[in-house]
Amino acid sequence: MTAPVAPFGRALCAMITPFTASGALDQDAARKHAVSLVADGCDGLVLSGTTGESPTTTDAEKLALLRAVRAAVGDDVPIVAGVGSSDTRQTVALAQQAEQAGADGLLVVTPYYSRPPQAAVEAHFCRVADATGLPLMLYDIPGRTGTRVEPETLLRLAEHPRIVAVKDCAYDLLGSTKVIGATSLAYYSGCEELNLPLYAVGAAGYVSTVANVVPRQLRAVLDAFDAGDTAEAARLNRLTVPLAELMMASGLPGTVTAKALLDAGPVREPLQPAGREAADGLRRAYEELLAATS
Repeated sequence: MTAPVAPFGRALCAMITPFTASGALDQDAARKHAVSLVADGCDGLVLSGTTGESPTTTDAEKLALLRAVRAAVGDDVPIVAGVGSSDTRQTVALAQQAEQAGADGLLVVTPYYSRPPQAAVEAHFCRVADATGLPLMLYDIPGRTGTRVEPETLLRLAEHPRIVAVKDCAYDLLGSTKVIGATSLAYYSGCEELNLPLYAVGAAGYVSTVANVVPRQLRAVLDAFDAGDTAEAARLNRLTVPLAELMMASGLPGTVTAKALLDAGPVREPLQPAGREAADGLRRAYEELLAATS
């Protein structure tokens, strides 16, 4: 099977944004975490996405984070900067600033809350794509934005030369498979439970919150699949499920659960840190996964 084109690599981490105890952006911690992720097998990094607490970081903080991580990992590691917002003008401005700050690509989420119709969604993405020379990864996460990027809309958007990828959190394997087959869009799973199923039908890889904690274990699933050992890929994938479920489907946001397992400072309100019981459960699942894959 020919490997799909992966413009930003296969194994991408949706990186947390570390804060100091007082709640300020912690650039030193961000640099160290980014370097560690790359050393442990991440091909690229996605900054200022949902996991990066983009709704509660300022534009200035987003750019400072981007510059800090770029300096830490060098020019060879793809960095995709989250620039999405509910305001097209603000998204365009932040996209242009991210290009100047050294991003390799842009993550652009569907405009949220206003729930625009599909023609407006399409126009929004095209406006951002026309504003810079960088490739775009569209972020389809209707559970948070309230609006799906319908497959028919994606088929049209795929014709734009700078719209090259999709971070897929739509939970529609049939629709995603159809778009993968009909376009050259690089699909990245944004839901850990679909990393392997989407990869098996032609996705390029994943953008993972759980990779903040176990990057090597998630990458091993793709490596086994690429080596032709689908049984081993399935076995390794099953080992990650308990931790991924606790981190992403326990009722707590992935940012909260990731920071509970990392020394990365607090989350910003309105988010609250994980309680002791949840943190202890996460720690047990994490240690069990490490023991099973060591």
